[in-house]
Amino acid sequence: MFPDRFHSIQDGRVHISASQASQFAKEVAGDFNPIHDPDARRFCVPGDLLFAVVVSRFGLSRHMTFQFRALLGDGIPLEFRESGDETIEVCDQNGKVYLEVTRSGEATRDEQVVEKLIRCYVAASGKNFPHTLKPLMESKDVMFNPDRPMVMYESMSLTLDRLDAASPEMELHNADLEANGKRGNVTLEYRLISDGKPVGEVSKRLLLGGLRPYCPDAMAGVIEEFYRLKARGSQYGVDIAAS
Repeated sequence: MFPDRFHSIQDGRVHISASQASQFAKEVAGDFNPIHDPDARRFCVPGDLLFAVVVSRFGLSRHMTFQFRALLGDGIPLEFRESGDETIEVCDQNGKVYLEVTRSGEATRDEQVVEKLIRCYVAASGKNFPHTLKPLMESKDVMFNPDRPMVMYESMSLTLDRLDAASPEMELHNADLEANGKRGNVTLEYRLISDGKPVGEVSKRLLLGGLRPYCPDAMAGVIEEFYRLKARGSQYGVDIAAS
């Protein structure tokens, strides 16, 4: 399955290098958040990649919730521990949990179905900034630190009405930002559509750091840098799937 090239298996454990994580962010999601650059001081593996690896390994259930517990750094050996049929913990050898997954209902391991759902979800995630977050921050008169933009996953949940959607797409129908001091909580709600019909729902929660009053000029600089990096990725042959 396609996530295989973005991680390796050593001694039965999953390893995700900084270069693999950065490649996934740029190629698959069109995500140029600096925190995913291999040389970033606070580098972390994209949550979308952890989601993709879990679903490709364990299948897709009708009801799934992903709780991101900690930032994952470069090359940390990961274990996937199942507790009964409902819980999966992604943790290191010391037991530190990075991702907790709960699941229920009918499941499928059909590779085509799983890959299409992963690509659909990740493509929508790649549009979080600037397409969704910029107007949302502007409407609330707040923005993240333009020198160190901090946007992180807190959780994601999905509910599927069916497990055989042929061509799923995610359609954003609600976005909200609640500012609390220097932190912001973003909720994004999507309808999952296939062949023009609803087949499920997806909800995501993001955390914004370093909030301050909205500044159009500073935001324009962040967006300019985003598209500069995106253009550089295209120049070097990166396929930006979420354009």
